[in-house]
Amino acid sequence: MILTLYLSLIYVLRLVASLPAEKNFFNPILPGWNSDPSCIFVAEADNIFFCTTSSFLAFPGLPIYASKDLRNWYLISNALHHPSQLPDFKNTSRPDEGIFAPTLRYNQGRYYLVTVYYAVSIGVFKTLLFETSNPFNQSAWGVPVECTTLGYDPDLFWDDDGQSYLTASRSSHGGIVQAPIDLVNGQLLGEQYHLWNGSGGAWPEGPHMYKKDGFYYLMIAEGGISIDHMETIARSEHLKGPYTSYHKNPILTNRNSSEYFQTVGHADLFKDAEGNWFGAALATRSGPQWKNFPMGRETCLFPVTWKERQWPELAPVRGIMDGSSLPSRSGWRPWDSQLVAGPDVIDFGPSSSFPKHFVHWSLPDPSAYVISPKDHLYSLGLQPSKTNLTGDLILPAAQKRTLIARRQAHSLFAFEVDILFRPNVRGEEAGVTVFLTPQQHLDLSIGSADYDSATLTDMFKVVDIGRSETKDLPANVHTLSKQWQQSPIRLEVRGVNETTYRFAARLVGDRRSHEYVFYAPAAVVSAGAGHFTGALLGVYATANGGNGTTEAYVSRWRYTPQGQVVDYAVVIPHGRP
Repeated sequence: MILTLYLSLIYVLRLVASLPAEKNFFNPILPGWNSDPSCIFVAEADNIFFCTTSSFLAFPGLPIYASKDLRNWYLISNALHHPSQLPDFKNTSRPDEGIFAPTLRYNQGRYYLVTVYYAVSIGVFKTLLFETSNPFNQSAWGVPVECTTLGYDPDLFWDDDGQSYLTASRSSHGGIVQAPIDLVNGQLLGEQYHLWNGSGGAWPEGPHMYKKDGFYYLMIAEGGISIDHMETIARSEHLKGPYTSYHKNPILTNRNSSEYFQTVGHADLFKDAEGNWFGAALATRSGPQWKNFPMGRETCLFPVTWKERQWPELAPVRGIMDGSSLPSRSGWRPWDSQLVAGPDVIDFGPSSSFPKHFVHWSLPDPSAYVISPKDHLYSLGLQPSKTNLTGDLILPAAQKRTLIARRQAHSLFAFEVDILFRPNVRGEEAGVTVFLTPQQHLDLSIGSADYDSATLTDMFKVVDIGRSETKDLPANVHTLSKQWQQSPIRLEVRGVNETTYRFAARLVGDRRSHEYVFYAPAAVVSAGAGHFTGALLGVYATANGGNGTTEAYVSRWRYTPQGQVVDYAVVIPHGRP
């Protein structure tokens, strides 16, 4: 407790001496794991901005966010929300597989989302096109059209004559390529042609095309996923080129700097009703050390100056940005939505369902989750999975982890749940987790060490950065008294700063009960095998390979935001507009 107060006090004392003026805004705008953003502005939809991001193995996936003021964002739907939309998803288990690098576009009353589904473990690579007229209605996102695959990181562009084009990356094997496409059946309408190899950086990818003042602009990401990441641009007076690289490339990067926000890139540009241009890009709050960034790659906003027939000028990504060109603040909130940076107050009442921002790791076994079961109203019943959180990196389709979670969306937060669990078979276990991948997670669990006692265990699983082998860090096991074994236990995870988690346990309703506390490093759930993903906070239950079937009952799910670290020792308290 003393250490927690000390760590918190450091941040309170180092808050910005004079908080920024109201005209400023803070990054990230989509905090937590939200990589590869693609954003649009739709005047016909009452001047609403929409964004989507990569989801990889998270299910539901392809989140759709909406905002009226570019500051307050709401999760309104998930384009991938039902197994029937992508049956192959059940075979996906590696953290670098799944759905990634989507592009969201609007044309003549329709919303189009093009992306790729990649599962190297089963040899599948597909280009998928989702479409709807109402992005607020999750069920309106139907079965996607499977398109001819041109490459990865696909983009959609409509020329002045109404013809649509698919642009994609083949990286070092052809750079950026393009072809006309029929959006009804997903078939290419002609031969593909080469556009640009980039400015010379590694991995030219993430293309987006724009037309302005008679020029076709092609903006791409280069430099890979680490601190060399950057955004570059070229243009041509003809769609097929040749494209001239901008002599001031890169137009956006924080490489070779000491900025707190690093790996900036994979950007998209859009403009509002007043003609002001903006961009969204991914970034990690890591500093150049690139060691502690458990929330992974997040979405940041930046203003863009784009004068007639000139190259766009992109403001550098930082935690505190000039927001003088942003739309006026809005109190708008769409129906049945989740504020991205908001709290959780969830009690699993009868007839309720999971909130839109709850996710599983790949497809779940629906029978493993029962909301408000008959004998345990206002709780979530968890049936233990045979496999545990670690298990095999590649699981057979029939094996599912019983894990449900939400994204960690704040540097400083408190996440707590009450768990009633009476394990009676050796190996049974249930608890809370900070989960990045099956190789990297931090857990505090209630488990059965033998047939006569229950235990409280903290466990780590880590991959050494730059090495392929895994290793287990020692687990600390504490035998619980009979009182603890018969009562609900409150398990808590706190982000005390951007480098440290605090785990704690105590009896529900008994503040005099001994509180068990341990601290864990955020570096364990940063990068490694999970360099594409970000930390999830959730609950799980497992039989650890055994035959246990004892259910765990989770109640009083609370996630309380407390603050965002937006620069070195600079914290924006939660609720700061």
